[in-house]
Amino acid sequence: MTSLENSRKRRVGLALVGAVGIFALLGPWLVVADPIAQDLARTLEPPGLDFLLGTDHLGRSVLARLAYAARLSLGLGLLTVLTAAVPGIALGIAAAWYDGWLDRVLGAFCDAVMALPPLLLVVLLVALAPGEFGPLYFGLALSLWVEYFRVVRATAARRLRQPDVEASRLLGMPAGYILRRHLMPDLSLPVLTLMAFGLAATIVALSALSYISVGLRPPRAEWGSMMTELMPFYADAPVQLVMPALLLAITVLGLNLAAGREPK
Repeated sequence: MTSLENSRKRRVGLALVGAVGIFALLGPWLVVADPIAQDLARTLEPPGLDFLLGTDHLGRSVLARLAYAARLSLGLGLLTVLTAAVPGIALGIAAAWYDGWLDRVLGAFCDAVMALPPLLLVVLLVALAPGEFGPLYFGLALSLWVEYFRVVRATAARRLRQPDVEASRLLGMPAGYILRRHLMPDLSLPVLTLMAFGLAATIVALSALSYISVGLRPPRAEWGSMMTELMPFYADAPVQLVMPALLLAITVLGLNLAAGREPK
């Protein structure tokens, strides 16, 4: 694949993610309907002038719920990714910089976390307080930091052995200079790629857990829980069921394209 094709795919991915981001940011302001307000006299209405994407089985605006769910998924995903990236990067650089016992201790802790499947780790923490933000957020962040640690440690360890870095150390350059001048340019691309993949994985995990009623619960608007609620009414409200799945697919596809990965 040529660099031009990669560039085009990244632009398409950024456009898709940007569109979902704008919808998440402005949607709740533009859609005046309350996402949890019920009107049992108007259940499962098809798309129309009053409700552009119709209503669900409780008479709630599907468009309003989609907008708030987009804000929730992207907001929680970004918070989780940043929470995982900061300690992962810091510990990866520390392990490569100091090596020795610190590298061995951090590597052993990393292996211990990786021994549990990520979703199982999240489910174990969510079981402490089902339906709450805290355990879900902490569990997702705890399962993601390992990738940042491993990639940053490997990249930094290789870079620190290069002649230009060794020369800077011999000249007595401060650690901040070496990090800024030598390490960060090499770390920026893999870290940004990991963040894109991590955001996609977090959004999918959030929807999957909510779909099986383990994550966030109704009446809170979330794409996975919206699909679960509307599944029994797929014959009467196909548009309402498809829309959260479509937004989830567009978001994940956009993030994969923006990161330069071929979607499967």
